[in-house]
Amino acid sequence: MTAYQQFEAHIATLSDILNSISILKWDARTQMPPGGAQTRGYQLATLSRLANEHFAGDKTARILDAVEAEIANEDPDSYRVRAVRQTREYYEIVRRIPAELTAKKAALAPISEHVWSEARQNNDFASFAPYLQQMLDLAKEQAQAIGYSNHPFDALVFEYEPSATAASLRVLFDQLKAGLLPLLQRIVANDKPLEKDLWQHEYEQDKQKAFGLEIAQRFGYDLNRGRLDIAPHPFEISFTCNDVRITTRYHKNFLPMALFGTLHETGHALYEQGVDPSLTRTALTTDFLGQYPVGGTSYGAHESQSRLWENQIGRSRAFWNVHFDRLREYFPEQLADADADLFFRSVNRVRPSLIRVEADEVTYNLHIMLRVEIEMGLLDGSIQVQDLPEIWNAKMQEYLGITPPDDRRGVLQDVHWSGGGFGSFPGYTVGNVMSAQFLDAAHRDVSGLDDALARGDYASLLGWLQSNIYRHGRAYSATELLQRTSGSDLQVKPYLTYLENKFTEVYAL
Repeated sequence: MTAYQQFEAHIATLSDILNSISILKWDARTQMPPGGAQTRGYQLATLSRLANEHFAGDKTARILDAVEAEIANEDPDSYRVRAVRQTREYYEIVRRIPAELTAKKAALAPISEHVWSEARQNNDFASFAPYLQQMLDLAKEQAQAIGYSNHPFDALVFEYEPSATAASLRVLFDQLKAGLLPLLQRIVANDKPLEKDLWQHEYEQDKQKAFGLEIAQRFGYDLNRGRLDIAPHPFEISFTCNDVRITTRYHKNFLPMALFGTLHETGHALYEQGVDPSLTRTALTTDFLGQYPVGGTSYGAHESQSRLWENQIGRSRAFWNVHFDRLREYFPEQLADADADLFFRSVNRVRPSLIRVEADEVTYNLHIMLRVEIEMGLLDGSIQVQDLPEIWNAKMQEYLGITPPDDRRGVLQDVHWSGGGFGSFPGYTVGNVMSAQFLDAAHRDVSGLDDALARGDYASLLGWLQSNIYRHGRAYSATELLQRTSGSDLQVKPYLTYLENKFTEVYAL
């Protein structure tokens, strides 16, 4: 057996363990009875400890030394070299994190997530606060173990968005605010009530699910390798490209919640299902720092696809010109007096709102900025857990001009912190910005793309994305993918231009 074959076998075993962890997490969020939270925590802790021992030990170092010598003269841009180089980079980080810390976090997560779910339902932040404090303490411990120069946030955001730092995100946010806030002010000044409120009716859940799945399949989601379930907070999770699952949540009066939640997670799923099958169980589909063996190279790159399919395709006028009549077949009474134009304007209303996952495209990133600023404060000690509801509400008033009436629709609305996901939120905004660059590049490269989208034909767009982004798994960084497709690093201009053009039309600015 060559050194590279030994390396592949070693990482394949790690991938199998991580996939087992992910399956248990999916089950905990969708199927597990409430009483199983504590024992599920023990199971996850055991597997997390095994994964850490397998990857962070001396055997990995010996394998890496041998394989680096074997491939020393190979093409530095090849998948083989990239797989080894990335594994070395993450090994040097993971070995700094004590196995006991990883196990504690894994054991606490399902209990904390269950408490969060109950606290959210009961509007009871005080019951969740001790668990959040424990998760925060573990996050601080992990940041110290990894090490950082400027801010503890830098050590944690690397897990999700390797190119980002606290300083770079502040610059990005300032650039976005400079474009978003004036646009929002113009929209609010021109906002008028729509001629009909489509969300006064009830939309049957089974029909919502059927239409969402129909569109997901039109986009290219393969149900032979996927499924749709219900969860308190929508998510996508994959266990190789051959098993990619999505979830959403339903509201009987607010159709967009489940529909666009489904399309959003479908975008994630298309990325995962589009990874080259030859990369399965390799270093280029294994997230060494997180415990989701995903194919995507970063949360931002992944989010670029969920936002592209959800918003730039799913909320476009062209999309509803094609699909509105089909939606009306599912809901003939509710949509009897509506047309494609009204529906398009209804799902693109810009209104400062309480819930991030229901926010419009113009205000969405303000929700992210709020969370990232709070995370930075929690990690550097300038914000205390017990003060979170008050601080959250003050920032909502500052950024969006509204104050949550309760913590359920305020500080308790997101699942991320309950599972220890400190550093994950920036990926949403980075992904929004990236999505516009990728779609611009696709329009440049794919002849007749506008005409295809106007017909509801998504094959050419999906093909371009698979060829240029999805198939590579984690081989190229998010920055490299941008450079290879758009010719530049992350740029806010294409995204701001997209928003300006779209909402100038929607609101006749």
